[in-house]
Amino acid sequence: MPYQEIADLPDSVKNHLPKHAAEIFVAAFNNAEKEYKEEETAFRVAWAAVKRDYEKGEDGNWHKKSE
Repeated sequence: MPYQEIADLPDSVKNHLPKHAAEIFVAAFNNAEKEYKEEETAFRVAWAAVKRDYEKGEDGNWHKKSE
């Protein structure tokens, strides 16, 4: 099921990602779900896309990687 907006994401995702990371997640998830037709694969692809630019901090939230 594609996500129309950030508010549609599961709480475990939207409550921990900053806005830009959540936007990356939505776009990657929707593209992967359309291509692979599997929700589990789409979640893996979306998290991989987020992890390119963000990392999980000690506080449990995601932060933009420093360059």
